[in-house]
Amino acid sequence: MEAKAGRTIPEARTLAAAIGDDTRLVVVAVVRRAVAVRSDGEEDVLGWGKTHFWDYADGSAPSGHYLGGLSVRPDWRRHGIGTILTQARLDWIWRRASEAWYVVDASNLASIDLHRGWGFREVARAPSFHTTKFDGGEGALMRAPRPGTATY
Repeated sequence: MEAKAGRTIPEARTLAAAIGDDTRLVVVAVVRRAVAVRSDGEEDVLGWGKTHFWDYADGSAPSGHYLGGLSVRPDWRRHGIGTILTQARLDWIWRRASEAWYVVDASNLASIDLHRGWGFREVARAPSFHTTKFDGGEGALMRAPRPGTATY
């Protein structure tokens, strides 16, 4: 799926480490299709997303729970899968923290506009936050308070 999306495929050990880390969440969207030979069908992965927990601050990027990578198969984009995966990750974060964070290339207005729907607002800009570097540009650090908590 990552290759079809033109992205680097995460190493199996990287995903296994994320799955095995109780401070992180990995969510996967699948569709089950019927197969004549098998009564239980087969599943196709349509997308996945993860969270990351930073236990230390890095400049203007504080410690806390961050939305991590998200990928949806190109032929399944614009069907709400990214929204569902993001809502699941945010629900998980907000059960653990009063705010969620994410970093994005500052020129990615589509992502920024989408995340505003969950209350994300820009906090800072920099060429990198934690281990995410923005080659040839700058990134935006975004914050969203848990629904029902005080806003900033």
